[in-house]
Amino acid sequence: MSILLSLQAVGAQTTDGLPEFTTEVMPTEAQMNIIDLAIKGGWIMIVLLILSLVAIYIFIQRFLIIRRAGKEDESFMNRIKDYIHEGKIDSAINLCRSTNTPSARMIEKGITRLGRPMNDVLVAIENVGNLEIAKLEKGFPLIATTAAGAPMIGFLGTVTGMVRAFFDMANAGSNVDVSLLSNGIYEALVTTVGGLVVGIIALFAYNYLVSQVDNVVNKMEARTMEFMDLLNEPAN
Repeated sequence: MSILLSLQAVGAQTTDGLPEFTTEVMPTEAQMNIIDLAIKGGWIMIVLLILSLVAIYIFIQRFLIIRRAGKEDESFMNRIKDYIHEGKIDSAINLCRSTNTPSARMIEKGITRLGRPMNDVLVAIENVGNLEIAKLEKGFPLIATTAAGAPMIGFLGTVTGMVRAFFDMANAGSNVDVSLLSNGIYEALVTTVGGLVVGIIALFAYNYLVSQVDNVVNKMEARTMEFMDLLNEPAN
């Protein structure tokens, strides 16, 4: 019995002499999530999201239409020239209708005005050209408005976020900490970033579409000059 008691005493002393190991819990780093940040931006971010979706839709639609308008058959004017020289006016008009491009519609209008003064033919072609350009630029004002308005809406979120932060600070009295002001500051900064991002992308998209329309207009003007030169050629 005494032997058992002595063994227990030795075990207790040994256990007391061992160092204690404690598991230290490392704090986890917060991950920045774009969706969470957007939510912190408040209702301003919903407005920016709607504007960006509308601008993207218009950009894709206009891009496809302008790209289709810029594609032309290189032999188109040569065939028009041959038909007119041969007196096949109906064949020339049918070729223009089957080509279905802004330049072809302009040439078709000019062909239908054959026999009238050259100035009347040119005015008719230019009127059709102006209508075609207006069709290509449909929706451009909305993209331009998004480019200019999105940063302003973001700055509006900045102001409302700072107002919210000061309001929370005033209500807290002397118990002011960073966590209390974080919501308002998040709203102020996130909406600013969101507005600038949407505005910059919309601005680049608008300028790109404008440059593509200019390329189509240059082709339309070149076709008009070729057609007018064709009419001014001396008869053989």
